[in-house]
Amino acid sequence: MNTNINVPTMASLFSEGKQPEVLFWVGCAGSFDDRAKKITKAFVKILNKANVSFAVLGTEESCTGDPAKRSGNEFLFQMQAVTNIEVLNAYEVKKVVTACPHCFNTLKNEYPSLGGTYEVVHHTQFLKQLLEEGRITMEGGKFKGKRITFHDPCYLGRANDVYEAPRDLIRKLDAELVEMKSCKTRGLCCGAGGAQMFKEPEKGNKDINIERTEQALETKPDIIAAGCPFCNTMMTDGVKNKEKEASVAVMDIAELIASADDL
Repeated sequence: MNTNINVPTMASLFSEGKQPEVLFWVGCAGSFDDRAKKITKAFVKILNKANVSFAVLGTEESCTGDPAKRSGNEFLFQMQAVTNIEVLNAYEVKKVVTACPHCFNTLKNEYPSLGGTYEVVHHTQFLKQLLEEGRITMEGGKFKGKRITFHDPCYLGRANDVYEAPRDLIRKLDAELVEMKSCKTRGLCCGAGGAQMFKEPEKGNKDINIERTEQALETKPDIIAAGCPFCNTMMTDGVKNKEKEASVAVMDIAELIASADDL
C-alpha cells in the first residue's frame, strides 16, 4: 500500500481514547480482490482529503455473513454476525460506512435483531453528504460531457431504495447521465447476488452479466459506473466478453470522484 495512504485501525484509536466519526467497513472484496482494492484506496483518499476521522477494524473485521445467509446457511451467518457485533459493540461503534451494498444491507437490516444497531450508510450516500457539507468539492473537468450510465446494485437500489445519491454525484461531475432501459426500481441484477459471485453460472442461453452489459452498451457509454465491487467484476467481465474494454471503462463512483480530483 502507498505510504501516503493513512488508514488507522479502531484498536489503535481506541488505545488512545479516541472515537472516529465513522467506521469504514471494507468488506471481503475491498480487502482481498485486486480490482476492488482500488475502490477501497480511492475512497480512503477522499476520506483523508475531506479530513474525515475514520478507522477500519483491520484483522478484526470478518465477513458480514451475506454470502452464507443468501445461500441458505443461516447458522453460519449468525455465527459470523454475532462475532462481528461483539467487536463493533466493544468499540462502541455508532456509524458505519461501506462501499459494498451486500455489507451495507446486512449490517443495516440483518444485524439489529442480533444486537447490532448502527447508523449504516453506503459510500455514495456518505460522499453526497460530504459534498453537501462542503467537505469535498468536485471538479468535473475530466468527465465533462462524458456519457456515464449507472448500474443499480440490487442491494443498494431495490433492497434499500437508494437511487439518487450515486446519480447526483455523477451529475456533479458535469457528465451526461444516460439511463439503461432497466434501471432504478426495474434494475437488472449483474448476476453476482445471492452468493452467485462465488460459483459458476448454471446452464442456460446467456449469462445475466452479458444481458446487463448489453443493456449498458445500448446507451453508448464512455463509462459504466458501479457502486458495488461484485457489480464491478460482473460488468467488467461483460465488457471484456464484448471486446469493448478499450472504449468503455467500468468505474466505481469513488474512483470517478478521486480521479476527477486527481487524488
